[in-house]
Amino acid sequence: MIKLKISLVTFLLICLTALAALAAGQKMMSVQVKKGVVRLTPSFLSRIVTELAYGDRVYVLEEKGSWTGVGLSGSAVKGWIHSSALTPKKIVLKAGSENVQVAASSEELALAGKGFNQQVESEFRAQNSNLDFTWIDRMEKFVVSQRQMKQFLKEGELSPKGGS
Repeated sequence: MIKLKISLVTFLLICLTALAALAAGQKMMSVQVKKGVVRLTPSFLSRIVTELAYGDRVYVLEEKGSWTGVGLSGSAVKGWIHSSALTPKKIVLKAGSENVQVAASSEELALAGKGFNQQVESEFRAQNSNLDFTWIDRMEKFVVSQRQMKQFLKEGELSPKGGS
């Protein structure tokens, strides 16, 4: 009986070591946009499976053109995200972490990562007070739903590259 228990524990340790080695070899990427959308198929018109936030980590399953098939760590969720939303760099967001000096919101970090933040916008507006930003502010709030996009394509008899 004791030999059976030792054998079982040894077997479990070997399995755990193998799983850890397999996971360590998996290519990981970080979401580098404010909101990353994971879709069922590699198409902007495909059904949304889940949304990811700036800094979330995913593992790469496959690549197809400008799309990356991903899985979420610790989850069965799998899908496709546009490759431009990902970076191989690990993004750390926790305040107090040794990699982060100042706490900031994910929105601020996403904008700063792209070279633009609230301070830059304020300075630009101050230096260009003669410009009217009304339409830019409105445009930032404009959202087109997936249903509206599909209706637009249907009415215009358009077919997106890569299917729907």
